[in-house]
Amino acid sequence: MQKEEYLLNLLSNKKVLYAEDEEGIQKNVIQILELFFSEVISVNDGQEALDYYYYNKPDVVILDICMPKLDGIDVVTKIREDNKKVPVIILSAHTEQEYLWRAIEQKICKFLIKPFSKKTIIEGLLSAALEINNYKAKIKIDNGVYDPFLKTFEVSGKIKTLSKNETKMLEYLISKVNEVVTYEEIFDYLWSEGSIPTKDAIKAIIKELRKIIGKDSIKNIFGVGYKLEI
Repeated sequence: MQKEEYLLNLLSNKKVLYAEDEEGIQKNVIQILELFFSEVISVNDGQEALDYYYYNKPDVVILDICMPKLDGIDVVTKIREDNKKVPVIILSAHTEQEYLWRAIEQKICKFLIKPFSKKTIIEGLLSAALEINNYKAKIKIDNGVYDPFLKTFEVSGKIKTLSKNETKMLEYLISKVNEVVTYEEIFDYLWSEGSIPTKDAIKAIIKELRKIIGKDSIKNIFGVGYKLEI
């Protein structure tokens, strides 16, 4: 699966605010953004960007630096007073240290230098998607590596994609690593209220997980539950 597909999955229900005063650039970038986001809000100056931010609360913000009324850094400074976490991508023809340092101070997720390609924009969107989804580092388990972003497990160059239940089970065990997790705790975490889980259902998921990550990492605690040892 390519990065574009990951982004479609991660951003397809998200809203982006894009501010750019150059019509030609704006048109081209909007066409790219519409491939990934459910809603694209485009504006032409910094003040309008700030007004639309407060009104729409977008999931991602993309700002040109040089705009009428307010420049992009001033806009993101105001945004940071309201929200410290929303991913912000800065677009600029400037490479001067002053702009770079001002952008870094506002914790932007990407600084893209004009002219940029579609590939460069997609790389910026990937950074934003990772921030939105609270990306975590890959986790080594036994002889393989689990990627919590891609929901895959890699062993000896071979990549296995985990099912929804396998993913939930593994990530729950990881959150309780080296601790005993009881059947009751797993019931509460994996199954919604009103469903009737069984130990056999849990054992079936564990069996499939062991086929993927190896049988030695998940220990069976007789009559109690399981423990993931890393």
